[in-house]
Amino acid sequence: MDGNGTDVGGTVTEGFEPVREAFLRNFDRLGERGAAVAVYRDGHRVVDLWGGAKNVDGGDGADGGDGGHGAAPWERGTAQIVRSATKGVAAAALLLLHQRGELDLDAPVGAYWPEFKAAGKERTLVRHLLAHRAGVPVLDRPLTPREAADPEAGAAAVAAQAPVWEPGTDHGYHAQTYSWLTAELVRRVTGRPIGEWLATEIAGPAGTDLWLGLPDAQAARVGRVGPVDAPETAGGLRTRPKRSVAAAYADPGSLTRRAFAAITPLPDENAPDYRAAALPGSNGIATADGLARFYASLIGDVDGGRRLFTPRTVELARGERSAGPDRVLVVNTRFGLGYMLHGTASPLLSPASFGHPGRGGALGFADPESGIAFGYVTNGFRQSVTADPRAQALVGAVRAALG
Repeated sequence: MDGNGTDVGGTVTEGFEPVREAFLRNFDRLGERGAAVAVYRDGHRVVDLWGGAKNVDGGDGADGGDGGHGAAPWERGTAQIVRSATKGVAAAALLLLHQRGELDLDAPVGAYWPEFKAAGKERTLVRHLLAHRAGVPVLDRPLTPREAADPEAGAAAVAAQAPVWEPGTDHGYHAQTYSWLTAELVRRVTGRPIGEWLATEIAGPAGTDLWLGLPDAQAARVGRVGPVDAPETAGGLRTRPKRSVAAAYADPGSLTRRAFAAITPLPDENAPDYRAAALPGSNGIATADGLARFYASLIGDVDGGRRLFTPRTVELARGERSAGPDRVLVVNTRFGLGYMLHGTASPLLSPASFGHPGRGGALGFADPESGIAFGYVTNGFRQSVTADPRAQALVGAVRAALG
């Protein structure tokens, strides 16, 4: 137990002690409730830490009640929903299909999914989907949570949607529609649901605790998540989104608000039926080690297992495809093919890094030049969109450990 009363378990390899110190400070200074962080270097785990409570509300069970037994602790195998950090996993599915010769990134989406040609989208390319350039970040008629969880309903809605801008000419974060765009493309190419495909082709071979469509057998490992407040700044780190982002989200007619509200009302992220659904833009569930191990497997062999991406596919993932003012997030963003890149909106370890944050907390990325792969998950979601201060403190500590 640390001096501030937080139970912290796990280990760090010699030289990575700054990560443990930063992890403890997150509980002390940034109001962390429960979290875990894992780091791999050259395919070997060098950081594996967890601490605090399993459930953000301090309960000991799935219903959030303490049952008279006190808060359930975060354990080594505790998993949480990681929101948009799932997008990096979905992107890996499309890039692996390309690597295997089953999907042409320069082909029109309509070549695989004919219905998608509707409403002026016939020239939309597969690479446009991955780089957030498809022009369909919103739906004129938002889906209910039940409709959103139905792969056929989601695919039909986004296929019928007219683009907000000419596909390929600009970029804007496809916060929710990314789910149906990627899931349906994987299904059209492979004939299999994306959650099943990821389980057998990525999570299984890489040995990762990572799920898209949570199996009943794993449900007891997953903690309850929820919003937590944060001060304006703490320890020199900004803890709230920039006013421009907040103002855009507050405007019901803005692309920002409409993109995040493509599912209305927002789903209960703790509901079993939501966790069992497969929404690759928003509801993947992972341990910190699972997220870090996934990224480690993209850039190298992990504990004797074979890497998933060839060097050429790594370059495709991290080659800049979109940069500048984001039509949805309103700040400057940078994207490769399916991955956010290091920049002011989403600082990663170095300019070589590629990965994806989850709104309000989670973060996973790989840095092929240093051999680092990183995963952070939490049960307390802040208002931050792409650069949570708790994750950033941990990334800074990794950077310090590398000298």
